[in-house]
Amino acid sequence: MTNKITLITGPNCHLCDQAKALLYPLLEAKNIQLKELNIKDDKTLFEQYSLLIPVIIFSDGSEKGWPFTAAQIARYIN
Repeated sequence: MTNKITLITGPNCHLCDQAKALLYPLLEAKNIQLKELNIKDDKTLFEQYSLLIPVIIFSDGSEKGWPFTAAQIARYIN
């Protein structure tokens, strides 16, 4: 089971807001930490993810881009 997830987000990103709303209850229930990185703060992240956000990066390095469902994330973190 993973114990930390990174969420790549961006400014004024309604899909990122939806992703956070979906993730928070799942992660809280499993006591998993969420690290949020905003592409506006990092040129490399911007170049890599600007058209893909929101993107989840799991502790094993695997990634899941939007769209994703609560069920998909729950299966992965279990």
